[in-house]
Amino acid sequence: MSFLETMTNTMTGALGPFGPIILVGGLGLLIIVGAIMMMLRDKNDPLSKLNKTESRPSATSSKKEKLRRANANEQLEKYKSFLEPQDAEELSSMQLKLLQAGYQSRDAVRAFYLAQFALGITGLVLGVAYFTLVLNPENPTPTQMVQWVLGPGAAGYFLPKYWITRRVETRKEEIINGFPDSLDMMLVCVEAGQSLDQSIIRVAAELRASYPSLADEYEIVANEMKAGKDKSTVLTDMGERCGVTDVSSFVTVMNQSASFGTPIADALRVYSAEMRDKRVMRAEEAANKLPTKMTLATMMLTVPPLLLILVSPSVMNITQISAQ
Repeated sequence: MSFLETMTNTMTGALGPFGPIILVGGLGLLIIVGAIMMMLRDKNDPLSKLNKTESRPSATSSKKEKLRRANANEQLEKYKSFLEPQDAEELSSMQLKLLQAGYQSRDAVRAFYLAQFALGITGLVLGVAYFTLVLNPENPTPTQMVQWVLGPGAAGYFLPKYWITRRVETRKEEIINGFPDSLDMMLVCVEAGQSLDQSIIRVAAELRASYPSLADEYEIVANEMKAGKDKSTVLTDMGERCGVTDVSSFVTVMNQSASFGTPIADALRVYSAEMRDKRVMRAEEAANKLPTKMTLATMMLTVPPLLLILVSPSVMNITQISAQ
């Protein structure tokens, strides 16, 4: 008997018929956990030791947070070839999708693929453990193995993608709902004598409580304008990050107003009125769809009790007559 057969018989006797699968899955999980710990652990380089020794108790928590993020960026930078797609077009598409989901960090793409990889392996290991330890079928079929072993792994792998997709849709809906109000407030600020930069800062502060995603976008625009970036480029980037047609049209209107020299207040007044009309039309459309959506529910909840009330006396009379 060879060494491989001896090991297989030993694992089968100790862990059951699926002992080799459990052992391989456990080793894979240990490798993944070890790789993640190696990526995230701190290196004892001289510069970090110097920063730790020279740090004072009066240092603010914000500086510590920045240092921690810098260390995490350095750790993820070492594995960029593994955690980022090599195709430039695919990388740009994923970066744009994460920006539209509200993840502004430069490590968002790497964190996304790391989450996909880790959740996929974790789901696969849990599926194997559940299939072998809980179900423990005597003669498993390929359908059962695919359902209980590969199913959790596939679910864990696609869970981050589903989360990002849902977050993008939720964020777009929030921006669409709050954009007309932001234009009205911006128009009031501009007509009161404030510049466009000051108006955007004020609108971002006022929208923080009700529409935080739109307030974040306005704050990014304000900070980029303060940094000296071209206003047209800043607005165009905002339209790409939001991914909303109304915002893209607003960016086009503002760029045309700046290039032709027309007053910003006039452009805002016309476009804000159009946005209010579009919001009213969206509300009317949703109201017109409501009766159609309620028809099936109304029939399911109304027709069976009505039939029961109308038919049950006749059924009882027929039953009594047949019994006599």
